[in-house]
Amino acid sequence: MARELEALPLFPLHTVLFPYATIQLHVFEERYRAMVQHCLDYDAPFGVVLIRNGPEVGGIADPYMVGTAVRIVHVYNYDDGKMDIQIYGERRFRIRKIDESKEYLVGHVEPVIELEAEEGPMVDELVDHARTSFKTLIEGMLARPDFNIQVIFPPDATALSFVIANYLHLENLEKQHLLETTDTVERLQELVPLIERQIVRAKKTQTFRLSRELLSDWIHPN
Repeated sequence: MARELEALPLFPLHTVLFPYATIQLHVFEERYRAMVQHCLDYDAPFGVVLIRNGPEVGGIADPYMVGTAVRIVHVYNYDDGKMDIQIYGERRFRIRKIDESKEYLVGHVEPVIELEAEEGPMVDELVDHARTSFKTLIEGMLARPDFNIQVIFPPDATALSFVIANYLHLENLEKQHLLETTDTVERLQELVPLIERQIVRAKKTQTFRLSRELLSDWIHPN
């Protein structure tokens, strides 16, 4: 029996959003204000998708087929009808059909299913390696004499892989590839050398520092 598709409003952006990530959007186009209001009225999610071709503002954008369904967690309304919204990535989806009959795109989507994570010493070692490397990167970027850094990791390996991918400085196509990957072990295997490369780059350049606010989900200074 075929899986029933979910109708999901789409917000194409020049950004890849991962599950477990939070971002803020400034919504000013009338079509997306209407979309956001619909989601608020019905407590409904919408989908963030990376633009393959086309504009982010005005016109119709051609999106990649895998995106992230999000929930609106905070709204600030301006007097002129514009709004700032904070959204939280919940789950991935794959677009099977696009409806262009409304003022904004609506995707008919199905869930992206992650393969069940393997268990065993090799996987445990990979997870530990990813945690240790990422902790080294964050501590190096935030090193200051006036406070200590404690990095808190999600206990689930899949969540860990997405949160690390969200914080790394990667090109959108690299992020999209990681978003579309359905194997946690494979995603972590790709992330580890990316983390280590950024550790080396940070040591060489000494020009980039992450703020405590940017990493508030990860750090607990004491």
